[in-house]
Amino acid sequence: MFKGFYNLTSGMLTQGRRLDMLSNNIANVSTAGFKADRFTQSTFQEVMWSLVGNKRKDYTELGEQSWITMPSQMYTDYTQGSLDETGLPLDFAIDGEGYFAVELTAQEQAEETEEEGAEGEEGAQEAAEPRRIYTRGGSFSLDNEGYLTLPGYGRVLSAGGQTIQLVTDKLQTDGYGGLLTEAGAFLGRIGVFAFESDEESLEKREEGVFLLREGGAEPEQVTPRIYKGWLERSNVDWVKQMTEMLAAQRAYQSAAEITKIYDSVVTRITTEVGRLS
Repeated sequence: MFKGFYNLTSGMLTQGRRLDMLSNNIANVSTAGFKADRFTQSTFQEVMWSLVGNKRKDYTELGEQSWITMPSQMYTDYTQGSLDETGLPLDFAIDGEGYFAVELTAQEQAEETEEEGAEGEEGAQEAAEPRRIYTRGGSFSLDNEGYLTLPGYGRVLSAGGQTIQLVTDKLQTDGYGGLLTEAGAFLGRIGVFAFESDEESLEKREEGVFLLREGGAEPEQVTPRIYKGWLERSNVDWVKQMTEMLAAQRAYQSAAEITKIYDSVVTRITTEVGRLS
């Protein structure tokens, strides 16, 4: 009977973690380029074998038991979201593989270094080196100096890894990231970079941005179609996420209610045994 506490407690912990993940997905359903998290769970395999035997050690198997469930994998779904037309002159959407690269501002870079806990000379060196983030969210703007910028992070990089100064948002495009003035003068090309394995190379951060993992392979430049005046939406399926959240909430509440019943029964047993003794 007491083994049921293991199943119930682990079930509550597992469903609690699932609810956290689903809540984050739903909160970012409108975040351009956001990639949904996915969650799988499993049970411990063959936790205990129950056997019975005799003097000759001829054992008979009674069965297997698996007491608890646990989160087995949390992973990111990197599939492309839908492309929606916005009509805004500095919105860009990638149709195909790859990510926009953004060079972090000094402030954002310092905050990232502090968050990762870099200390001493190593931290100072890391803070001095320009750092990049990668994103599918192409909702850009111009900063005070006329550079193409991802608000809140830094300047967008060209195919050659340089920042792109435009001055104006009255632009034409060649369909592959090339930016031209209305008169046809070439201003630069938005860089798009792809990884051999997104899962192995990228570390997810908030608001649909990614950092290169420590030891991750550097990306290669690619030239997919890039649509001006469009954005890639989040790949979160809102209806599916809400359905999964309701199921997780019910599972959590059921486990909590049964745990109360178990506790009541155990309390009664110990009370009655105490009286008999």
